[in-house]
Amino acid sequence: MVSYKSLLIYGVGGIAVAGMALLVAFQEKLVYVPVLPGLTKSYPITPDRLRLIFEDVWLTSSDGVRLHSWFIKFSPNSTGPTILFFQENAGNIAHRLEMVRIMLQNLHCNVFMLSYRGYGASDGYPSQEGITMDAQAALDHLSQRTDIDTTQIVVFGRSLGGAVGAVVTKNNPDKVAALILENTFTSILDMAGVLLPFLKYFIGGSSSNSKTPKILNFVVRSPWNTIDVIGQIKQPILFLSGLQDEMIPPSHMEMLYAKAALHNKRCIFVDFPNGKHMDTWLAGGDEYWEAVQTFLQENVLENGNVVKSSL
Repeated sequence: MVSYKSLLIYGVGGIAVAGMALLVAFQEKLVYVPVLPGLTKSYPITPDRLRLIFEDVWLTSSDGVRLHSWFIKFSPNSTGPTILFFQENAGNIAHRLEMVRIMLQNLHCNVFMLSYRGYGASDGYPSQEGITMDAQAALDHLSQRTDIDTTQIVVFGRSLGGAVGAVVTKNNPDKVAALILENTFTSILDMAGVLLPFLKYFIGGSSSNSKTPKILNFVVRSPWNTIDVIGQIKQPILFLSGLQDEMIPPSHMEMLYAKAALHNKRCIFVDFPNGKHMDTWLAGGDEYWEAVQTFLQENVLENGNVVKSSL
């Protein structure tokens, strides 16, 4: 006769196996969320609603996927700096327009907003390989423009966008002047154990302190190992960390900074005690924008070309 203990073990094991099977089958839907619950894939607003100077830009990724972007200018004749912004995993670029409007006011910069494949008006389906190609297409476009100073292109990534931004910055030391990361994870492998704690015994990145082999790492199709990329970046990096981040443990940003600073002396870490995952830019107030402004001034802009703050 099977004991209750055996039944319990079999039951827990069955649940774990079922959970892992679901993770393997639907992991892209967990990592990439182009449509927020209750909303549609389309843009709820466009830059003209906020009276921003912009143009619709259509790009083609290297594998032929058609991508939509907005290039928003501080003023008609503004040449830079230009921020290439990579968004978080959920929603689309329209949901970041209010933040971008405030960014323009405070930094007097241009902003290029890319819709990843499968997001907003872009075609295709998201994946790590695909989004990496999308980011490269956006940077290549900016690098070929004649109406901006292409020596002042700064990559800015938040959350998933930080992972995207780190890769494109590493791959393009001649095109990207600096990198800004906000509330970014060390890797999706490490985040698996944060979101589903039992997975930490089977999945984990190189930042994990565990010596136990992570036998299911191979099933993760979008590992986004930012911790392995960050140490290879030569350009200046600004780390912006919200200490109340409810999604990504702030320790991830600390580990990224520590890894980068081992090889790069031009790294700056700024934390904001009240910053959550999505609102650090808002909770940080003037201090947030002053940190970004100072970073740009000291690491990107030429002598005498000053970012004039509106704070």
